[in-house]
Amino acid sequence: MTVLLDTHVFLWWVNGEPIPARARDLLAAREQEVLFSAASAWEMTIKASIGKLTLPEPVAVFVQKNLALNRFRWLGIEPAALAVLQDLEFHHRDPFDRLLIAQAIALGCSLLSADPLFKEYPVECIWK
Repeated sequence: MTVLLDTHVFLWWVNGEPIPARARDLLAAREQEVLFSAASAWEMTIKASIGKLTLPEPVAVFVQKNLALNRFRWLGIEPAALAVLQDLEFHHRDPFDRLLIAQAIALGCSLLSADPLFKEYPVECIWK
C-alpha cells in the first residue's frame, strides 16, 4: 500500500505528537511506501512565512532532513493530478488539501489524514 501524508500528519509524526495506532503503524513500517507532497512543503513554507508555523530550521532543511530520516518519498505535482484537480468537487475549499486529494486519486493511493472532509472524495482516507 502507498500512502500520501496530509501536512498535519507529517508535522505530528516528526514532532512526536500522538497519532492513532493504525497511522503510527503505517508510518513506522519500513516496507510501507509513504509519500510527502510538494503541496505540503508549499503549505508549510507559506505558513512559516506568515508566522503560523514555527520550525527549528528553514522549511526546506526541515523537510529534506525528515524525509531522509523517515524514508518518506517526495511527490512532485504531476499533470495527472492537475487533470483530476480541475474537475474535483468543492467539498473541500483548502487549495493544498484539494491538491493532495487529486494526487491521491491520480496515483490510486490512500491518504493519511485526520481531516473528515477527505472522506467526501473517492479516495481511501486512513486515520483511526
